[in-house]
Amino acid sequence: MAARHKQARDPRAHWLLLFLTLPVLFGALLFQGWTQNEVDGAPTKQDCTDPVPRAAADAGPVLSVEGGKVRSASMPAGTVALTYDGGPDPKWTPRLLALLKKQDAHATFFLSGAKAAQYPDLVRKIRADGHEIGSNTYTGADLGTASGVRSALELRLTRSAFAGADGFRSPLLRMPSTTTVPTLCGAEWPAARDASDDGYVLVAADRSGQKPADGLVRQFSQTSLAYRETEQLLADPDARRFATVSEGVRDTEPALATAAATTRASGPEQLLGTGLIRFQDLGRGFVDALTLILTIAAGLGLIRLFVLILFARLHVKRLERYRPGSPWLREISDPVTVLVPAYNEEAGIGGTLRSLLASTHRRLQIIVIDDGSSDRTVEIAYEYADRDPRVEVVCQTNAGKAAALNHGLKYARCPYIVMVDSDTVFEADAIERLIQPLAHPAVGAVSGNTKVGNRRRFLGRWQHLEYVFGFNLDRRMFEVLECMTTVPGAIGAFRLDALMGVGGLSEDTLAEDTDLTMALWRAGWRVVYEERAIAWTEVPTSLRQLWRQRYRWCYGTLQAMWKHRRAVFEVGPAGRFGRRGLSYLFLFQVVLPLLAPVIDVFMLYSALFTSSPVKSMAMWIGFLAVQMAVAGYALRLDGERRRTLWSLPFQLFVYRQLMYLVVIQSVVAFVGGSRLKWQRMHRSGTAAAAAQHIGRTADSRDLPVTR
Repeated sequence: MAARHKQARDPRAHWLLLFLTLPVLFGALLFQGWTQNEVDGAPTKQDCTDPVPRAAADAGPVLSVEGGKVRSASMPAGTVALTYDGGPDPKWTPRLLALLKKQDAHATFFLSGAKAAQYPDLVRKIRADGHEIGSNTYTGADLGTASGVRSALELRLTRSAFAGADGFRSPLLRMPSTTTVPTLCGAEWPAARDASDDGYVLVAADRSGQKPADGLVRQFSQTSLAYRETEQLLADPDARRFATVSEGVRDTEPALATAAATTRASGPEQLLGTGLIRFQDLGRGFVDALTLILTIAAGLGLIRLFVLILFARLHVKRLERYRPGSPWLREISDPVTVLVPAYNEEAGIGGTLRSLLASTHRRLQIIVIDDGSSDRTVEIAYEYADRDPRVEVVCQTNAGKAAALNHGLKYARCPYIVMVDSDTVFEADAIERLIQPLAHPAVGAVSGNTKVGNRRRFLGRWQHLEYVFGFNLDRRMFEVLECMTTVPGAIGAFRLDALMGVGGLSEDTLAEDTDLTMALWRAGWRVVYEERAIAWTEVPTSLRQLWRQRYRWCYGTLQAMWKHRRAVFEVGPAGRFGRRGLSYLFLFQVVLPLLAPVIDVFMLYSALFTSSPVKSMAMWIGFLAVQMAVAGYALRLDGERRRTLWSLPFQLFVYRQLMYLVVIQSVVAFVGGSRLKWQRMHRSGTAAAAAQHIGRTADSRDLPVTR
């Protein structure tokens, strides 16, 4: 027994891994957004205010600038330098290469560094076919209007991409948004001069009207139009030779040709380039994966909301065969044993017992099982036992809630068992309503409706919405689908013979209520939901308490799911529960929460950095609107005021993230084999007072008052 409750050290390394991984992924997202011009979009060329310097006015299309001196060259007569900007393009680059190869022509491809990193195979193919490669910057940013840091980054990253793709360095540069030398005007000229100082040879295009017979540098983009115009130019009889830029100027300006020659990149440059390509692949793959995940998650989320609404409506109208009032179902008036496990519950045990004794179902055996309390829990319970013979008190050394309930079962004298938490306050008719579905011979257990009593503060409101919008809507669906996953420990009714048939409550998991419910399904019993049996509970009032409670719940649920995993392959009620209930829990309470932090990072990225933040925000608001509509319907079904809905949007920014982290911690602890002990929540006894304030509890003025 002691081994079951021994707590191992909580896993901590995964938090470090998470906090290290998320920034890397966010950085990859930002870099991918930058390469697509969604983050810090590439500047566009501004209209020139100053022409190019006089020294460059008559310069040839291939030039370098050294201080104020311009050195340039043109193609020899009859030589055409075909140049293609952008790409490589997976559709048109191979077609252009095939066309050029057919004519035994060579060309110069001015590639985007980002595209070169994305399609390194095409880079290698271009060079293998004898063509030349130059830089068109990394993202196609206009260097004239870009900052100095941005310009340097555009050129250096492109150089790294070339080194990583095929291990070469190219000094050729075509500045984006420019054509002929006169377009290197205004702010472009200082940028051109800086690039020349960095060792680049600038390549422009000849003016329109220049003929192949005179020598020509022709500029194309990698498009269908470029393909057609290339075909026409290759057929021009005046074009006697199709050469790369460096080959073309070799005869007219040998020194410039030498400066323009491609060289081998160093080992460190190639290693850095390979890392750049891998990092860009990571960002691109991450974006693609997240887009798919978001699409699936959004689709599943919307489907889940609509399915919940559908089954909630069916639940309102259905299952008369399980309902009291059906002509063939007798009304249960038999004695009922109520088990109340308690450990240091002096703040709430009195309110629980008062509400039970005020029940309209008078034939009760109320057993308080003290689990080794060190406060006044036992004294208060004995006060009620002295006043009312229906109350009995038994004690045991501290062994956990499941052991306490099993101990109480030994003293049960009634065919029906109701299990309650010792911080729960019952409506006067709750027990009477709760036990009626047990009149159906196939029903082994009934889940009641647990409501949040202390809901005045934000944390309480959020949990109130979760109970109504999440837990209760799920239970309505589970009943219709016959796969109820949990009869809550706060309020649940059972057949005594069903309990005994499964060996009572198992102490193998921390979610003894979920474990028991699953065991009942596998034993052939059905479990239903009676939403009119209402009990009020006290929920955690601090994030620390909430974390501890939900950590235990989630960890215990994972234990129970693993323990009963074979139900998926069974037949009858067990198989229906396994294939429907376990699959639902795995998908919506394990898988999606594990992906949620990464999805949130992507949503933040989309809202802050992409070119369409309005679209991202509109999608988020639309999904929120659907959630609020479904939550409003759930509140109406539960007879609750809908004014609480105003706190739902805030829940998505704090509460939801906390629940996701709980799932991550629980999964890591479970997979790592860590043991978690029962963690008791500090009680303040506010459930009874809150329930009375809302006006839903029974009058108990004639019953003992705790001190």
